[in-house]
Amino acid sequence: MHLVQRLPGRLRRRSRTRALVAALAVAVVTAGLVTTVSFEASAAPTLLSQGKAATASSTENSSFPASSAVDGNAGTRWSSAFADPQWLEVDLGASASVNQVVLQWETAYASAFQIQTSNDNSTWTGIYSTTAGTGGTQTLNVTGSGRYIRMYGTARATQWGYSLWEFQVYGTAGGGGGPSASPSSTGGGGSTGAPPAAFWGDTSSIPAATHTLEVKILNQTNGQYPDSQVYWSFNGQTASIAQQPYIDMPANSAGRMYFYLGAPNGQYFDFIEFTVGASSINVDTTRVDRFGLKLALLLHGHDGSNQEVGESYATFQESRSATFQRFQNSVPAEFKELATDQAPYGIPSPGNDPAFQPGGAHANYFTSYAASVGDTSDTTAQIFGCGGTLSANPVLCAGINRHVAQLPASQQSTPSLFYQSAPANYYAQFWHQNSINGRQYGFPYDDDAGQSSDISGNNPQYMIVAVGW
Repeated sequence: MHLVQRLPGRLRRRSRTRALVAALAVAVVTAGLVTTVSFEASAAPTLLSQGKAATASSTENSSFPASSAVDGNAGTRWSSAFADPQWLEVDLGASASVNQVVLQWETAYASAFQIQTSNDNSTWTGIYSTTAGTGGTQTLNVTGSGRYIRMYGTARATQWGYSLWEFQVYGTAGGGGGPSASPSSTGGGGSTGAPPAAFWGDTSSIPAATHTLEVKILNQTNGQYPDSQVYWSFNGQTASIAQQPYIDMPANSAGRMYFYLGAPNGQYFDFIEFTVGASSINVDTTRVDRFGLKLALLLHGHDGSNQEVGESYATFQESRSATFQRFQNSVPAEFKELATDQAPYGIPSPGNDPAFQPGGAHANYFTSYAASVGDTSDTTAQIFGCGGTLSANPVLCAGINRHVAQLPASQQSTPSLFYQSAPANYYAQFWHQNSINGRQYGFPYDDDAGQSSDISGNNPQYMIVAVGW
């Protein structure tokens, strides 16, 4: 596995430290709203939402992230900006039948709101509506289905925003639009966010490799670019996938393959990293430096196994502008400018943003917290990039970025505790929330506790790289 970071001055460090291994539409479908309300829980429902990826239209500040409403902790909460409308959304990971929603409001509650579901994170169907919200704990018996569910507030009961201690969704998991036929083995109980098998195209036509494995580049730009304008570049060779969609990959060490849209060496680009042995591969997608293009990988072994990493299917399906807008909506104020720094070409990691570097507006973002857990030497930019003294301390670097370094060591590897309080690397959190199985490289030591997008396999047969817009 390769860890790459770009430190100030573009100094590049490569290290092998682990075993191989939107704007969202506010127009809402409101026909057929169900308005049944009950304050008695239905029999033995299954809680679907706890610990799942949550996003919101806004946050009051970084102390009240969307994730706090689905963490199972009644002492933490999400709180929005003081404006109408606002929403809180949960990605259940796959389509589910929903029969109950429990809202545990803080004092700042909604006097008018809807509960909405969606299969594509774009078109929403209302399953509950009220203009007489009561606050407190509201248990709503509903009937609906979808992968995504949200509370869409249209009127506040107070001068404050909307605030939920917990947003609990109950029902039955399963249904269309879920994982592909072969579950990912990248960890974490199934293939949350994985695309359907059809996403990867016709795999039976992939030719046999004469070297280690065959690589196929797949156009998943939703029609934005023809194959003649989707390019790959590796080992001194550049071609469009109209010219050459397959690469017979030889053994190589610490390689990179770049992808471009529109023109070779253009401004829309991204890359994957890999080491290919005589009968093995170790590969990852990475957001350590920046987000440039949506990428997903399918690694298929001669034994029939499949592994998938990269951006989630829902992220591939939405427009580029929607992804940028969702990023900006979901992160605290300090991180919002990342969505405009390099727009529309990419979103840089915070360590590569001048605002978080020495002399910048947020240069002291991590200073107090880092000092409280024993790091008094490293700058905020070095913490984001795991540089300075943290280059030799992956556990502490990961702990500070995830804001768990203050917890007992036994709790610092629990994903449900990550990013629950500020300061934290909310850039990394967003890419985890929008990736297959929640695995992604959001910072150089994101492999700590097995959270990275690194996958490996012996005797690989082929790999598909989907390039999105």
